[in-house]
Parts: sequence; C-alpha cells; structure tokens
Amino acid sequence: MMRIVTDVEGGSARSAPLSPQSRRQLWRIRRPAFAILAVGSLSVLPILATSTSSQAATATSLQAQANQLQQEIQSTGAQLSAVGQRYDQTRNELASIDGQIATTQTKIASDQHTVGIDQIHLRSAVVDAYLSDGTAGQANPLFSGNQKSYAAAQEYGQVATGNLDVAVANLHTAQVALTVERFNLDTQRGSAQAAVNAAAAAQAAADQQQSALESELGQVKGQLGTLEEEAQAHANGVQGTITRGVLTSSENFPPPPSDGTAGSRAVAAAESQIGVPYVWGGESPGRGFDCSGLTAWAWGQAGVSLPHYSGAQMSDSAPVPVSDLEPGDLLFYGAGGSQHVAMYVGGGEMIEAPYTGASVWVTSLRLGDGFVGAGRP
Repeated sequence: MMRIVTDVEGGSARSAPLSPQSRRQLWRIRRPAFAILAVGSLSVLPILATSTSSQAATATSLQAQANQLQQEIQSTGAQLSAVGQRYDQTRNELASIDGQIATTQTKIASDQHTVGIDQIHLRSAVVDAYLSDGTAGQANPLFSGNQKSYAAAQEYGQVATGNLDVAVANLHTAQVALTVERFNLDTQRGSAQAAVNAAAAAQAAADQQQSALESELGQVKGQLGTLEEEAQAHANGVQGTITRGVLTSSENFPPPPSDGTAGSRAVAAAESQIGVPYVWGGESPGRGFDCSGLTAWAWGQAGVSLPHYSGAQMSDSAPVPVSDLEPGDLLFYGAGGSQHVAMYVGGGEMIEAPYTGASVWVTSLRLGDGFVGAGRP
C-alpha cells in the first residue's frame, strides 16, 4: 500500500473558506456515502494480506538469496582484480627477461664480429710474410731500409698478434658468460612463463565463476520481478474493486458546475513540476512542494486561490462524484481531507507530491488508502 503523508500544515493552516456555506453542507451530506466506501475498502484488506503473505515470504527469501549472490560477486570481483594484477606483473617480468636475453645476444654478436675482422687481418699478414719469404717488411716503405725499421716491423707483428689474442680471449669469455647467462635467463623465463600461464588460468576461472554468479543473480531477480508483477496485478484488482465501489456509491448526487479551462491550466502547472522533490511544508516551484503546497500553487496559476492545507482545500471545494471527475479536481484522503491531497489529471491518473524522499509524479488514480472524496475548487 502506498505511503500517504499527513498534510504538514495541519488545522492551524485552515483559512476562511472561499466557497459558500453550501459547500461544507454538501460535504456533510455526502459524508455517509464515503464512510460506507471506507468500510468497504477495509473489508478487502484482509483478503489482500492473506493472498500476498506467501508471495511476501517467497520474495523475502529470494531477496536474501540475491543479496548473498551480490556479496559473492563483489568478493569474486576483488579476487579477479588481484589475479589480473598478478598476471600483469608476471608479463612484465617475462618481458624484462626477454630484453636481457636480447641485450646479451647483441653483445656476443658484436664480439664475434670484432674477432672475425682481427682474424682476417692476421691471416693476411701471415700470408704476406710467407710469400715474401720473411721480407714482407721490405715491400712496405714504412719498414724498409735498416735494422731499426725491421725491429719496428717485428713489434708491429707482435702487437697485432697480441690484440688478436686478447680479442679471442674476450670472445671466449663472452661465449662462456653467454652460455651461463642464457641458461639462467632461460630458467627464469620458464618460471615467468609458467607464472603467466597460471595467472591466465586463474583469471579465466574467476571470469567463469563471476559469469555463473551473475547468471544466477539474474535468474533470482527475474523471479523477484515476476512476484512483483503478480503482487501488483493483485493489488490493481483489489484497487479496481474499491474504485467500482466508489463509482457506485458516488453516483447519487449531481456534479458541480465545471470550468474545464481552469482545471486544465492547473493540471499543466502541476505537471511542470514533475521531478521536483517533496519538501515538508514546501510551496516553491522548482525547489520543493508538499501535497497541499503543490495543489495550491497549481490552482493559483489558474487564478484560483486555495489555502495551503488539504483539509481547508476540501472545505473550500465542491464535492464531485468520482464518476464525474475532470482534470484539475482534487482527491482527498483522511478524515476531512486532513491527511493528503492529489490532483486528477485524466485518463485514470493523478499527480501528487507523495512523501519525503520522493518527487512530484503522475501515478494511477488511488481510491483506497483512506480516500474520502473528490472536490472541485
């Protein structure tokens, strides 16, 4: 059952009635019919409570299950995030190892290239010495002529040979280091790749678990939605019974004169405030309204002054049979209209500022919940 907010202005806001004395007399004459309506409305409530008790229990159970699934999904999501971070870490480690391997291979290739060039130069010098029968120095102007130049040639050969020996030794050291480093890096890379694979598998498993939980949650929410639709349909049926009773009991008096233009302007003004929040005692467009603040402001835009209190608005309006409702007519709830007021907009709908935490909205015509009658300002 919808929550109804007692009009906050209370009796203290009741103003001198703007309508003739006959309007209050009409409400007193019609009050017995609305009392019969109230009794009829209460008589169907036990049926509604009994028929919906099992649905409520089932819905409560499903809601608890949905809450538990939601918690599991959140927990799994946190685990999935951690697994994803671990996967990223292992991939970075693997990329770093691959970079070290590439750097080492580049260094070895450079050393091999240097040694290869030195070997070519030394081989050429040996061939030249053999072909010149040990007199290769004479063919070179730098070393020809005397013993001193021959000594320089000998020193040059020794230096060249020494450089090659160093280069060969460096190459050998680098090759040994490469073998050891490649073994270590390959071992590390194998471990890193295994970690990457394990993280990927864990991520896939977590993804699968997350999908299963979300699928199960969707099924539970679907069942909840079905129960809500069934409950709403049942409530609509009960409301229809109440409405038919109101229509029957309210057809025994004629409707008051109508000015459809003013009512339509009032409805248009009220609808312009859809979405504005409910505010206790509010009467400010765009900022906040309570129930009677909205109807008073809306009718004010149509040139009709109403007090900011639902009970006073009921006293200052002419009773209207529900079967003859027109846009702009007011709907009152509670004894003397003291609890709530809404405005009929046509097509079986009404507009209201409902309660704290909600906003001005259009909803189905509600003739239960303490409805006591309709009035035309």
